[in-house]
Amino acid sequence: MNPLLNTLQPYPFAKLRKLLEGAKLPEDLKPISLSIGEPKHSAPDTVKQALFDHQALFEKYPPTGGYPELKEAIGNWIEKRYGVKLDPASQILPTNGSREALFALTQVLIDPTQDPVVVMPNPFYQIYEGAAKLAGAQPYFCPMTAETGFKPDYSSIPEDVLKRTQLLFVCSPNNPTGTVLSVEDWRKLFDLSDKYGFVIGSDECYSEIYFDEDNPPLGALSAAKLLGRPNFDRLIVFSSLSKRSNIPGMRTGFVAGDEKLIKPFLLYRTYHGSAMGGAVQHASIAAWNDEEHVRENRRFYVEKFKAAVPLLKQALEVEMPDASFYLWAKTPIDDKLYARRLYEKKGITVLPGSFLGREVNGVNPGSGYIRIALVATVPEVTEAAQRIAEFDPFEE
Repeated sequence: MNPLLNTLQPYPFAKLRKLLEGAKLPEDLKPISLSIGEPKHSAPDTVKQALFDHQALFEKYPPTGGYPELKEAIGNWIEKRYGVKLDPASQILPTNGSREALFALTQVLIDPTQDPVVVMPNPFYQIYEGAAKLAGAQPYFCPMTAETGFKPDYSSIPEDVLKRTQLLFVCSPNNPTGTVLSVEDWRKLFDLSDKYGFVIGSDECYSEIYFDEDNPPLGALSAAKLLGRPNFDRLIVFSSLSKRSNIPGMRTGFVAGDEKLIKPFLLYRTYHGSAMGGAVQHASIAAWNDEEHVRENRRFYVEKFKAAVPLLKQALEVEMPDASFYLWAKTPIDDKLYARRLYEKKGITVLPGSFLGREVNGVNPGSGYIRIALVATVPEVTEAAQRIAEFDPFEE
């Protein structure tokens, strides 16, 4: 057995199940889950039709590198969305969602013989930590706190850590805080990458959930172009259709950026057996080619935030995020106790922030917060927010 498996922590939702074990729900209230970031909006009909129309492709092995038509569709979307023109053949690779790619590419990039470090925000998406550990690297947790504007303070990383850093994960829009990096933030990151030679992995799976149609979040590719980095040296972007198009079960996304990193990743995936099914590739083409369903998707989220935030402010310290469908709310009592009591008294499931963070120097920056995922329907989110507003966390 790989001994590195023993270094992994239980997944946050396993911890949540254990926390809520034995809790009795109120009989008069319908349970509403706001804990997991799984979109509840309908998948686009064009995507479902494309799956049906190409079902015969399940009888054939798909190409690991992806159909040229899919890579072209992704390239066209990147150009429209970010104003960046990539070579689909060498700078884009379809993947089975972003989670698979985040994990697998880490295995490609890390040289375990060099005492490597992988830097990640704290709190964070747990795949970063697991991928780092199983690649033989040491995670370095960069705290996000109210004092840092809920962004990682990369300038606080010691130089001896930066010298060993081989990969640095960025999540913008961020899970769980909803913050978005600015051009100046990116400038500082690129300067560090140039000085110390590490790869930047930019997780952008929430990039299409935002609230102003005229101001989409800045992406790493756009930032690189603005800052005069046309070859995207040591930069890889991860994207996904799960949140954008409400198809998390299809497991479809892409990586894009530095072709010197894409090429060995394709070799790895050839051995790993990670090819995306042909029908799924064609359904993905339909999704990337259509923006109307994405705008409609955002309209629902805008409605939910408008309804929920004023109600939640009555009970919690919470502000609108820059983007994403999460709220990062400060709790008046311990976050784990708050989550259990809320579940027992009001039938609402949220995720304790401490489950998403790691303790460093005696402090877990996720402690005292909950992550609220506004993924349910507009009426359900409104009802849940009303229940939270009425909830007394000090009542046992």
